Amino acid sequence: MSHSSIEKHEAEKSHHHGPSHIEHTNASALHDAEKRQVHNAALAAATAAGALNPWSKESLLLYLCCFIAFLCSCANGYDGSLMTAINGMDFYKRRFVNGNNLGEGTSIIFSIYTIGGIIGPWFAGPLTDKFGRRGGMAAGGLVICIGSAVIASAMHKEQFIAGRFILGFGVSIMTCAAPSYIIEVAPPQWRGRFAAFYNCGWFGGSIPAAAITLGTEKIKSDLQWRLPLIFQCVPAGVVLLTVWFLPESPRWLLANGRDAEAKAFLTKYHGNGQENNPVVELEWREFQDSIKLDASDKRWWDYSELFNTHAARWRFLMVVLMGVFGQFSGNGLGYFNLTIYENIGYDTSMQFILNLVNSITSAVGALTGVSLADRMPRRKVLTIGTFVCAIMLAINGGLSAKWASNEAANTVDLKVGQGALAAYFFFNIIYSFTYTPLQALFPVECLATETRAKGMAMYGVVVGIFSFINLYAGPIALDNIKYKYIFIFVGWDVVESVIWYLLCVETVGRTLEELEAIFDAPNPVRASTHLETIAIKRSGGVAIVDDA
Repeated sequence: MSHSSIEKHEAEKSHHHGPSHIEHTNASALHDAEKRQVHNAALAAATAAGALNPWSKESLLLYLCCFIAFLCSCANGYDGSLMTAINGMDFYKRRFVNGNNLGEGTSIIFSIYTIGGIIGPWFAGPLTDKFGRRGGMAAGGLVICIGSAVIASAMHKEQFIAGRFILGFGVSIMTCAAPSYIIEVAPPQWRGRFAAFYNCGWFGGSIPAAAITLGTEKIKSDLQWRLPLIFQCVPAGVVLLTVWFLPESPRWLLANGRDAEAKAFLTKYHGNGQENNPVVELEWREFQDSIKLDASDKRWWDYSELFNTHAARWRFLMVVLMGVFGQFSGNGLGYFNLTIYENIGYDTSMQFILNLVNSITSAVGALTGVSLADRMPRRKVLTIGTFVCAIMLAINGGLSAKWASNEAANTVDLKVGQGALAAYFFFNIIYSFTYTPLQALFPVECLATETRAKGMAMYGVVVGIFSFINLYAGPIALDNIKYKYIFIFVGWDVVESVIWYLLCVETVGRTLEELEAIFDAPNPVRASTHLETIAIKRSGGVAIVDDA
């Protein structure tokens, strides 16, 4: 097709209020067009031709969907920062751990939360497949509210532990349903930022928790720790009250035979109300080609589609890698921030302040990653980011060792402690930039619609197992070998970096359905790095270049 005929065709499409298909051409026919390499030419061309209005009523409702899913993640982040602070409160320590905030008593209280997180996903996957993504979020919110009531009213250690278990159980249901929901309702061109923002709910919970505990730490009664625990149910309560007013996932609707509702969702929220919008046409065609009505999501007991094909095994490998590396890269030290700050010379008041500041600076790193999520290459970021994490932890460990030797010699060099603190803060910022946006985004991208809920449930099991190791072994290790514990993660992060380079499948710039062809390739890592070409003409028209 000649260049002039392309222009004519683009004009005709505009006249009919939305193109019915994307133009294909060859390089020789384009003389004044900008060529751009992309991972999926059809998606790039469709999103360019069928751009969304980010301030329309429909887009604003999608932002609300994203925010409600974000609150599901807040529940998890709140707990991390909350327990870090409560573990340093005198009234809590006297009532539950006999004044010792390290050792086996603390290990049990901290790690029982992850036991709930390991058991909960086995219910979360079938529940989310049966009752929808909204049903999963609502069920998780209800369980968290119950857990908050149990733990905030605890008078004895046994009741406190029971409350921790219930909270972990509820959070695991929410964090199975919410990322599946947000990635399935998001337009493909906004998918990365939506799903990455979801996991920043960790900081939406951890920053308020750090601020609340900074204030209640001055209370001289059990309210010092009870009040923060009461507030733990607030995000879950908002989800429980609002989630049924949101639209259901179109992929879940189609998978359950509700085709008309699924098509109506795509038209309304992804296509500016136009059924022939190129994004809607592309998504609908791929939905129909890939989503099955008789898949394992209809059988609560059947997890076989997670590993019964070459593509499924590669998909699940990505889920497992993120589950392990996302929890075991040194970030588990965050539960014991106050102990780390104490080890490098900071008093109790300053420890609480630093806990809040660390949450804020880490959030800045995470939000920076979110802003880049729709164009940020997963493989490169995970490889380089994890290696830089190892460097920061090595600096922190080395300076902590120097501080300990100075302390033994009765000498004080504040610059050593400040350097160790700076390295630890930079570790958290880099970790948050690298992993926080991708911990939810990457696994749900890699899973197919029929296996997404159960796959995320198994992701929750993996996360729970390695969180348990962190939370049970962490306080014992810090009590016995102190700063030397950090060096375990230095070596392990280097290993992780190499594994990401060798095995990570790139998912950026492709539709969820198109990834099936990538994972089905003999070498998915190599296939995922293949680029295609589109041409953007001066008139604003877009064409796929077939012979670039």
